Amino acid sequence: MAKISKIEYWRVPPRWLFVKITDENGVSGWGEASLEGHSQAVEGCLDAWAERYVGMEADDIERIWQLSYRGGFYRGGPVLMSALSGIDIALWDLKAKKLKVPIYELLGGKVRDKIRVYAWIGGDRPSDVEVQANGRKSQGFDAVKMNATEDLGWLDSPQKLEECVERVKAVKALGLDVGVDFHGRVHRPMAKQLIAKLEPQDPLFIEEPLLSENIGGIKDIAARTHCPIALGERLHSRWDVRPFLESGCVDILQPDVCHVGGISEMRRIASACETYDVALAPHCPLGPIALAACIQVDAVSSNFVIQEMSLGIHYNVDGDLKTYLSSQEILNVKDGYINLPNDPGLGITINEEAVRSLSEGSKAWVSPTFLGPGNELREW
Repeated sequence: MAKISKIEYWRVPPRWLFVKITDENGVSGWGEASLEGHSQAVEGCLDAWAERYVGMEADDIERIWQLSYRGGFYRGGPVLMSALSGIDIALWDLKAKKLKVPIYELLGGKVRDKIRVYAWIGGDRPSDVEVQANGRKSQGFDAVKMNATEDLGWLDSPQKLEECVERVKAVKALGLDVGVDFHGRVHRPMAKQLIAKLEPQDPLFIEEPLLSENIGGIKDIAARTHCPIALGERLHSRWDVRPFLESGCVDILQPDVCHVGGISEMRRIASACETYDVALAPHCPLGPIALAACIQVDAVSSNFVIQEMSLGIHYNVDGDLKTYLSSQEILNVKDGYINLPNDPGLGITINEEAVRSLSEGSKAWVSPTFLGPGNELREW
């Protein structure tokens, strides 16, 4: 046993927040608390928890998780759960490193040796969708995810729906499986039409056909289609997930390890999904620590199907997965899979020099906003 001596964090490009916890023996673990567009709020929470948790036993992962969740009266939500994610992932990494085993060994042991992965290609603008898809294919991916469309209001032009179908056809013609992300941009009258038009293309899944707060609408849409419905990136705990499982309106759950309370909660969510015959496909357009944390849960979850990863990230700023890794074996994609890492902890080595250097003067990423033809606000 060793007490926590220091909790640090760094805001790094393009929009990530890394956490490092060190114990009194000098052993450290890395976590990620990225919450796109809300970094300052998460940092404030980490400041408060650092004051409280320094001096506690680093091995007491569940005690610290419960204290973080239940000890402040107000519970859940994206900010608190993202800060908790950074703490939780770092503590798992630290403990497994001390024991010289991968985290998945502490979660019960692996049920697979490699992980199927997919990457994002954009897709809401037609100009470069085939170029991006071919780029992913050359990287070793056999599956991609693309946006269905730019924002759609309650009743926009049906022509936009036809354009989406043509883009999906073009990508499928390259021999790739295609998940189609509505991203909550599409309101129900348009979503029903678009899903019906996409059905003949047999998409891998339809993601966020509506915003997650509209569970009634999602249930209605799920009952109308044979396409698998995927969602979960805007759900922040097993309690948020529960009504979707109970209503039977989700087929593939996509929790984000940086938003649900880390490895501890994602493991619980994965088990809950298994009882409802719902597949696990973690959301992860984030950094290398988040990806490595997802993989630890993927390795032990029998209902895991595919993992998102942001290799060759699409942001036009400094900083991507490779920038922050000293060892990059985890990024080697072959025939749509990556091998399960065997090194202790998260199985990756963080380039701390790059983290510290790139964090200097790093500004918080601001979520974009989109306006419709009448200058009204549309969904991101």
